[in-house]
Amino acid sequence: MNGIGFDTSGLTAVLAHLHWLSPWVLLALPLPLLLRRLPPYRQRRPALRIAFFALAVRGVGRAPEPGAVVVSAGSVQTVVSVLAWCLLLLALARPVYVEPPLTRIQPARDLLLAVDISPSMRARDYRDRDGRPGERMTAVREVLDEFIARRGGDRIGLLVFGQQPYVQAPFTLEHTTVRELLAQSEPGMAGGRTMIGDALGLALRMFEASTVPGKVVILLSDGADTGSRVPPLKAAEFARRAGITVHTVAIGDPRAAGEDRVDLEALAAIAQATAGRAYRAEDRAALAAIYRELDALERQNFETLSWRPQRALHAWPLGAAVALLLGWHLAAALLGALRAWIERWSVARRGEAP
Repeated sequence: MNGIGFDTSGLTAVLAHLHWLSPWVLLALPLPLLLRRLPPYRQRRPALRIAFFALAVRGVGRAPEPGAVVVSAGSVQTVVSVLAWCLLLLALARPVYVEPPLTRIQPARDLLLAVDISPSMRARDYRDRDGRPGERMTAVREVLDEFIARRGGDRIGLLVFGQQPYVQAPFTLEHTTVRELLAQSEPGMAGGRTMIGDALGLALRMFEASTVPGKVVILLSDGADTGSRVPPLKAAEFARRAGITVHTVAIGDPRAAGEDRVDLEALAAIAQATAGRAYRAEDRAALAAIYRELDALERQNFETLSWRPQRALHAWPLGAAVALLLGWHLAAALLGALRAWIERWSVARRGEAP
């Protein structure tokens, strides 16, 4: 509020967003004043000189006048003309209202989380945040949820696999959706076996439409490949040729029997073939530390694009100038017609008087 109780904050905010694309046009504001100082237009015409001009003028009862008469504009017409001129110049100065900036993140990396959801992920050999025994899958969901929350600038995809690989979420910046889909993933949903090679093959297909320079897969598994149509090392070779880095995270017991045994050697070979890193997590704390290390290793790579939309405002002063001139001429025409009618009426009354 200022001293007279008028809130100027709104006006100040509007003026802060007002820009002029051609402000130099406003230099023409004093041009009418300069034109008024020019001499009036004169046109020479042939004239007849008579010796008794003064006597003729006295005879008609009129005083002699100069040959050129410049009719001066009234005060109202002057004000209207000045306002119209100012409005026209404001329109020519091309005012625009600059909206608040809009930003868009342009990611430079696509990050795919490949998660094993075979039935062995139900094993209760991990502890939750409160230290109570829980399923491996519960710990994985918690750690990955925290990892996704830290990766604001990457497009993240989610692939789950067991006997078959499935795309839960394509690459997206809507990380909330990815986290919700991860929370809904349960062990056994994709079948009872572990097809690591097929999961890598589907991951390669997901990257086919990717145009970003950084392509990373973080593959987590607690078992060994059980007969993929594409051998894991062959799939890793294809990933290397496509410029995709694969980091592997092994959880589970390497001393277990059969399909429940985590194949540390195979996971390490996959990572080595693609210039990635292989990790092993024996508990939840180690798993969280691994994903923090991956977070630091694969630093976020993105551009923030920002632009400010503009709304053209020149139509408002232009429309006001046209409306002002039309209103003035209409009012002048009506006033002239009214005066003419009054004059005719007065003449008619005098003619009817006895």
